[in-house]
Amino acid sequence: QLVESGGGSVHAGGSLRLSCAASGLSLDSVGVGWFRLAPGKAREGISCISTAHGSTYYADSVKGRFTISRDNAKNTLYLQMNSLEPEDTAVYYCAVDVGPLMPPAKSMCQLQSGMDYWGKGTPVTVSN
Repeated sequence: QLVESGGGSVHAGGSLRLSCAASGLSLDSVGVGWFRLAPGKAREGISCISTAHGSTYYADSVKGRFTISRDNAKNTLYLQMNSLEPEDTAVYYCAVDVGPLMPPAKSMCQLQSGMDYWGKGTPVTVSN
């Protein structure tokens, strides 16, 4: 089970940190990622970590502003979001790829189809 939290409403330029608490699996042995779904747009993979390939990926839309990390002791995935823009408004989801054929992080984010478990999402609204 994956449970996201930390979403909310902020002004442009602000920051939020999203959390994704996992139970029933260990995040340090699976691929992990953050995805978002904005109104009228396709779901976007914004950041992924492929444990098997030792790679991390950020979409161009968030590169330099967002940071993905995980705390293995707490079995929790994070997404630190800085310099938020109205275009970042979306519902944010975490997801995991338990393998065994885990792709590199970029493919994990762009294909999305290999993600095995998804959270229910947490909404983020950024206003001017």
